[in-house]
Amino acid sequence: MLTINHNHWLEGVKHVPSPFYDQRPDDNDISLLVVHNISLPPGEFGGPYIEQLFTGQLNPDDHPYFELISEFRVSAHCLIRRNGDIIQFVPLNCRAWHAGVSQFAGREKCNDYSIGIELEGTDTLPYTEAQYQVLSELTQAIIGKYPNVTPSRITGHEFIAPGRKTDPGFAFDWYAYKSLIAKS
Repeated sequence: MLTINHNHWLEGVKHVPSPFYDQRPDDNDISLLVVHNISLPPGEFGGPYIEQLFTGQLNPDDHPYFELISEFRVSAHCLIRRNGDIIQFVPLNCRAWHAGVSQFAGREKCNDYSIGIELEGTDTLPYTEAQYQVLSELTQAIIGKYPNVTPSRITGHEFIAPGRKTDPGFAFDWYAYKSLIAKS
């Protein structure tokens, strides 16, 4: 069972602090969970590149694609690897820079009030059973700690930034994920 400590870090997972976060406008306003995907280089899994991107250490010479993104100042609260391992980059009570220009239920600036969870994956390749299991456990821990996050306030990046973002994509099985949450 995943637990969140008093400093808003998950217990028993890898912590790789990112410099790309700041304080929320309202510390008590955590009311949305946003599911994303990422793979670096695109379509490739494993390796240190996601961690490097979220910590500002991505070398543009390591891959041609990295020349385009190495200067980005982005982060997420957590990454769930293909094998289900979690890496946390930002305390959950702080504002990670994951959503960009976004809107949910008529309210803009989703970073201000959301938690961003990245799945190592792509829009088109199936996610792993381990990822769904760990995502559901993480979701339950978040709902337990931040009661304004409810199942109806869980969404994908593609829905809060339509036309700009496509993740987690049609490969993400929302029904399976929501079913796991309901069973917990």
